[in-house]
Amino acid sequence: MRREILQGSVFEEQIGYARAVVHGNMVFVSGTTGYDYAAQTISDDVVEQTKQCLKNIEWALNEADAAMHQVVRVHYILPDADDFPKCHSTLRDAFGGSKPAATMFSAGLADPKMKIEIEVTAIKD
Repeated sequence: MRREILQGSVFEEQIGYARAVVHGNMVFVSGTTGYDYAAQTISDDVVEQTKQCLKNIEWALNEADAAMHQVVRVHYILPDADDFPKCHSTLRDAFGGSKPAATMFSAGLADPKMKIEIEVTAIKD
């Protein structure tokens, strides 16, 4: 009934969490940053980080046999709340068709290079 999805992040091992957990038809994707695992880099630009967050989330959802349009809840966490409007069009492109319930928090993240973290919950049809 429960399945863990691992992406290979060092944090998964250090902290002890999964990128996502599938339980029944629910998919819980952990807070995901703009780290590019293929290139082993993170951009300095909040919009580019947002795009990479969404790619990482989409990967996790695909591994769970789910898709972005099935996201019903999203949390955005940004250290600098003034950066959020810069991300609006990118987020609207990703979620605008399904319009999940959403909350934005302003809080510090694990690494000062990180400018945004996104956590989602999806329900598979």
